[in-house]
Amino acid sequence: MPSDDLDPRTAPAAAPAEAPASAAPDVDAEALLALQKRALGVIAGLAPAALELGDLFRAAGHELALVGGPVRDAFLGRPSADLDFTTSATPDETERILAAWGDAHWDIGREFGTIGAQRRGRRGAEDVVVEVTTYRTDAYDPSSRKPEVVFGDSLEGDLSRRDFTVNSMAIRLPELTFVDPFDGLRDLARGVLRTPVDPRQSFDDDPLRMMRAARFAAQLGFHVEHATLAAATDMADRLAIVSAERVRDELVKLLLSRQPRPGLRVLVDTGLAQHVLPELPALRLEIDEHHRHKDVYEHSLTVLDKAIALETGPDGAVPGPDLVLRLAALLHDIGKPATRRFESGGGVSFHHHEVVGAKLVAKRLRALHFDKATVQAVARLTELHLRFHGYGEGAWTDSAVRRYVTDAGPLLERLHRLTRSDCTTRNVRKARRLSQAYDDLEERIARLAEQEELDAIRPDLDGTQIMAILDIPPGREVGAAYKHLLELRMEHGPLGEERARAELAAWWAARSQG
Repeated sequence: MPSDDLDPRTAPAAAPAEAPASAAPDVDAEALLALQKRALGVIAGLAPAALELGDLFRAAGHELALVGGPVRDAFLGRPSADLDFTTSATPDETERILAAWGDAHWDIGREFGTIGAQRRGRRGAEDVVVEVTTYRTDAYDPSSRKPEVVFGDSLEGDLSRRDFTVNSMAIRLPELTFVDPFDGLRDLARGVLRTPVDPRQSFDDDPLRMMRAARFAAQLGFHVEHATLAAATDMADRLAIVSAERVRDELVKLLLSRQPRPGLRVLVDTGLAQHVLPELPALRLEIDEHHRHKDVYEHSLTVLDKAIALETGPDGAVPGPDLVLRLAALLHDIGKPATRRFESGGGVSFHHHEVVGAKLVAKRLRALHFDKATVQAVARLTELHLRFHGYGEGAWTDSAVRRYVTDAGPLLERLHRLTRSDCTTRNVRKARRLSQAYDDLEERIARLAEQEELDAIRPDLDGTQIMAILDIPPGREVGAAYKHLLELRMEHGPLGEERARAELAAWWAARSQG
């Protein structure tokens, strides 16, 4: 599509004469015009300080354009927190301009041609942060995990190397001319993800773009065009050349989107998941013994959807989007393939799959270079996700409730949500019974917490008191005594200092005689 002034009175140019065979139904000019009107409102609201950059770069003899996500989001009617620009200027020339424009600038992305800057807001206005990148192309050497950066010489060439047509639109500054050489606006209106050049070339240049297809399917709710999807399927093995950190970051963005399920389906259906979360597609063949109407893969996606629905606002117990809860919901059953057993009566069992699954979760997340705290939290939730089962069948003692809370520790609120989400049965009566049972458990936890400060359970005597009463120095004996008193505290609740002293004396006497 040729360039157009970004004016709501100017209808977009006609579609190319030859559209891809797999293209979605076309959209009419009126729908495209509505998108342009929406974009005009967003662009007009950009900080004047950012728009000043167009004049500064032009005065220096260089081109400047707003590109990528900010342009796409403008057409979707939402302002973008990021302001990404591309320019014909070299990084050194860009740095000189931004140093004069901003209150601070940085060149941490210089090797990729990117210079950043910030201008503090004047008269109560918000600060403006921008990144400006020299026209470029990226390509992977077959033996390297890092892309090679080659600077380009035109805006259209820069747009051609971007991941998808909806991200290959630009607005030239300062004149606000819309540039869309690959029909990104039409694809945006149709909800289609398509590469600006042949998808095989695009994915060969940067295999991570296949992960981005899945991520944008989740974030934008778009479908991946057939040829693009086919290329990702054929080239999934190429993802192995990308570093684990870059793959992890795309996976995290996918999982933190409003609806991760479509993106996860793209990963599994193309075979990309085999290189990211191979345990996920393995669940497709494993029939859940509690939910025979669907496999464990579908069950896991449903659990994820339900867990997301139980996240809270910023002031709630589990503010969403919560990565730990979402990872645990998706991966809680990955131990089932390794533990599946066919019983003599025709049933299927998965004994101890929670324990096996916790180990698999930790191994997979470490391979993706997740931080230690996230690995431990997701593995622990996986290990605990079955603990509740059996509560509704037999009354738990107060001691059992205390242990449930203590074992969950700071993960308790997430465990509540994971356990509730794990009930995906279509049996209305069974679902109601499980929900009521968990309601009862949470009420008991609340009552005990109020009575005993359950979130900070300690023995009735501390280490210093134990040493004084038994007249012993620091060492293993003190630890053993502390552990004994903690067990009594868990079993019976608060003992009071007098009874605790008596219990300690009796334990010590029995230990001495033994």
